[in-house]
Amino acid sequence: MSKYDEAMKLLEDQVGNKDGLITLSTIALEPGADGKCRPAARIVDAYYEDGAFYTVTYATSNKMQQIAQNPEVAVCIIVENFTADGIGENLGWVCDEKNAEMMTKLRKIFAAWYYEANNDEDPNTCLLRIRLTKGLWNDAHKGIRNEIDFINKTAT
Repeated sequence: MSKYDEAMKLLEDQVGNKDGLITLSTIALEPGADGKCRPAARIVDAYYEDGAFYTVTYATSNKMQQIAQNPEVAVCIIVENFTADGIGENLGWVCDEKNAEMMTKLRKIFAAWYYEANNDEDPNTCLLRIRLTKGLWNDAHKGIRNEIDFINKTAT
């Protein structure tokens, strides 16, 4: 098994097929006090599958406005010692036919809270995909450091 395949298996084993909390960082629309770009981070419930995280959010939220201006994002899963860069994509309304397969999975995975937090009838309730581009498993206590290139499907 290649190092990349090992990294993908570890990612799937650790965070796949479940509701998990990740930190999602974007670039704020307003600059910091020094006039430079500043990060904006928040915790979101997400589902991981095949190199991407998926979450349901609202099209006019700050995070989606920020992603519309700059789709480069970063994610962090603290317990698993995993960080990654990716591209955020608004896949549109959760009830759009093109999102049916993923939304069936998400409604099941997020069943405990999904309908309390989301209104599927509102066309601004949208599906966000975060396609990972590069990642890092880094656990100094266990001597693990794996850099993952999701685009070229390599790991070192």
